[in-house]
Amino acid sequence: QVQLVESGGGLVQAGGSLRLSCAASGRTFSAVAMGWFRQAAGQEREFVAAISWNGGKTAYADSVKGRFTISRDDAGNALWLEMNSLKPEDSATYYCAAARSIMDVTPTRENEYKTWGQGTQVTVSS
Repeated sequence: QVQLVESGGGLVQAGGSLRLSCAASGRTFSAVAMGWFRQAAGQEREFVAAISWNGGKTAYADSVKGRFTISRDDAGNALWLEMNSLKPEDSATYYCAAARSIMDVTPTRENEYKTWGQGTQVTVSS
């Protein structure tokens, strides 16, 4: 069974940092882009960051640019999101996802992703 499992969420004060991890099982995702999305309570899921299949390209939402860093391992088994200078508005459930197609891109839309994790909660207190 192909799975993505997120971890690393938690409660942190504003200005603090967290590092989210996403572990793949059942197969590797070395040939596809991967990304992070988030969904706050009562809101739609939104794009956070994406990284191309070999890590050569990255993309970020304007709201996290300069504060968050996405990275991945070469084997396609792990994805990370380093989050610094956290703000209360960063509070959400964070999801990792693997893209549908094998292209050298950084997808930003939900429908470009095929496999999703179950999410990890991040809460930033003011």
